[in-house]
Amino acid sequence: MKRFFLYGLYTLIILVVGSAFAFKVFQPVQVLPRIRLAPGFLAVDQDGERLTNEDLRGQFVLYNFTYTNCSTGCEQMNQTMREIQNQLDTVELGDIDVSLVTISFDPERDTPKALQAYAQSVGADPAVWRFVTLSDPTMMKFVIGGGFETYYEANEDGSFSFDPAFVLVDGWGIIRGEYRYQTMTPDSERILRHLGVLAEEVINSQGVNSVAYEAAHYFLCYAP
Repeated sequence: MKRFFLYGLYTLIILVVGSAFAFKVFQPVQVLPRIRLAPGFLAVDQDGERLTNEDLRGQFVLYNFTYTNCSTGCEQMNQTMREIQNQLDTVELGDIDVSLVTISFDPERDTPKALQAYAQSVGADPAVWRFVTLSDPTMMKFVIGGGFETYYEANEDGSFSFDPAFVLVDGWGIIRGEYRYQTMTPDSERILRHLGVLAEEVINSQGVNSVAYEAAHYFLCYAP
C-alpha cells in the first residue's frame, strides 16, 4: 500500500513538473497577472441603487475614476470606456458578464441625478456601464487610493488632480490589469483583448488544463 501511494505521488510530481517544463518550451497559453485583491466597497449608482463589490462577483469589471465636472482630459477616458462598451460583443466571453463601473470621487456634487445626466451625455448603456460614488470620504480614500492605488486630490478651485486609470478585476475579485495614462495609453483594443485572454483562462483552465495555466502564471507568461 505504501509503495502504491509513493508510486502515485511520484507520478503526480512527474506530471506536474513535466507539464510545467512542456509549457515553458511550447508556451501554449498566456494569462493576465494576478496583481492583488480589489477592495470591497459600498456605493450608490446613478439610479440611487446600492452597489457593492459582492454584487459584481462572478463578472469581469472594468473600473475607472473621474468626476462629472472634469473639463480637461476626461473625454479620452469616456471614449475608451464607450468603445469597450460598444465592442463587447466582438469578444469571446462565453457566459461571463462584463460590467463597466465609473467611480466618482466628488460625492458632494455627483448625486445620483448628476451621475445619471452625465451617463446619458457620454452615451453609457445603463445595462453595462454604471456610474457610482461613495459618500464616506475616508472609505473613498481607502477604496480608490488604497485598494485601486489610484491617486486623486481636491484642488482649491473645486477641480481635482487625479491619475487617469482603468483597473480590470476578475470574477473572484482579483485585479488582473492596470492601465494608466502615465505609462502607456490604455487603448480600447488592448483592454478588449485582455478581456478575451481572461475569459479564455476562466473557460479553459479546468481539470488537467489548469496545470498549464498555473504554469503560465509561474513562468510569468503574460499577455502583452
